[in-house]
Amino acid sequence: MPTTSTHAVPDRNVRIGVGMLVLYVAWGSTYLAIALAVRDIPPFLMAGVRFGLAGFILVGWQLARERRDIQWPSRREWRDSAIVGALLLGGGMGMVSFAEQTVPSGIAALMVSLMPVWIAILGAAVFHERLPRLAGLGIVVGFIGVAILVAPSVLGTTGALDPIGLVALLISPLCWSVGSIFASHRARLPRRPLMASAAQMVTGSLVLLAMGVLAGEPSRFAIGSVGAASLFGFLYLVVVGSLLAFTTFGWLLRNAPLPLISTYAYVNPVVAVILGAILLGEPVEPRLVVAGGVIVAGVALIVTARGRMARPSTAAETDRTATLPAPAPTTEAAV
Repeated sequence: MPTTSTHAVPDRNVRIGVGMLVLYVAWGSTYLAIALAVRDIPPFLMAGVRFGLAGFILVGWQLARERRDIQWPSRREWRDSAIVGALLLGGGMGMVSFAEQTVPSGIAALMVSLMPVWIAILGAAVFHERLPRLAGLGIVVGFIGVAILVAPSVLGTTGALDPIGLVALLISPLCWSVGSIFASHRARLPRRPLMASAAQMVTGSLVLLAMGVLAGEPSRFAIGSVGAASLFGFLYLVVVGSLLAFTTFGWLLRNAPLPLISTYAYVNPVVAVILGAILLGEPVEPRLVVAGGVIVAGVALIVTARGRMARPSTAAETDRTATLPAPAPTTEAAV
């Protein structure tokens, strides 16, 4: 008798629900972990070592599992992985880590959540992708939210944020968007998701380390000065933010509908704001609540519009797993 099939669908739904919860918490909490890590560790060196460790762990896992059957990237795949890694990790995550030295983690999460806005704009401008009215409305709404958020900094009134940090948080989602579009339209990446992410992590870590050297970070860093909170934040980023979240994201891409997965795009910043307020004592002012609500609404409109347009085949979903998952809202997301 087919006794196992009776519980197959409920069990699968439970696993998907748990996976989405992991995605919400893991990526939403990375902003908190970054804020802790950069207290004592220079941002570019911290991010470079973080992704380097995660990348080599993924390579080691594949070597142990596949041994002689492991498929190493070709020269072209290494080159394109390096470009994607430089944009997503160097420009994307590097700028977030840099900005969180002076900008609260919750605000950083809200600014980075604009990535679907940039992807929609660049996709329409560069590849002439159709921009539904709902997505166009989402773009306008998203930028209105940013205007509310940064208004005190522009006007020089109470609540102003560090301008350099804000610029970094504008550069971050723009770099991530360019990297995501290149990965999905032009890049030739390793077919196996683990190897693709490992290649991007390793090459991206080299870019981040070079950025750290150019910024003079090694001369300002003493490993003995790293406190327990910064060490915890760093290890959390490696284990939870990179490895756990990535494997969960890859499993969800193969088992859950993309519209459901895309909801992390507007849940993560909410989680980040809440955790920043509770654990770091970051102020949650009315302006932040209003701006955050407007930004999240704009992102939700764009994600909904793109979800209605997309009818991805199994092959298209497989291609999506060939790029890194990220804190930023896209199906090639951030870690």
